[in-house]
Amino acid sequence: MGFMERLERNISKLEKRIEKEEMKIQQLKEKCENKKITKADFNIKKKQHDARIHAMNSRIRVLQGGMTKEKRHIEEKAEEKRKKKEKK
Repeated sequence: MGFMERLERNISKLEKRIEKEEMKIQQLKEKCENKKITKADFNIKKKQHDARIHAMNSRIRVLQGGMTKEKRHIEEKAEEKRKKKEKK
């Protein structure tokens, strides 16, 4: 199950990175509200962080798809072994 564990670890790492990006957006929002940065700067930087979040979410979906494919593969192997035992 090493492959599955590795996929799960990668997903959890990406989720943590997404949380960090969302925290950065919150910090930018607070800076904008406190008039430390302009609204235009806020929008530009927010767009960059949103793009990163979107990319990480896409990567998570790909990894989850890999997990389901691997689970199906493991189930098919188990099914084949069961059929071989029944034939004997």
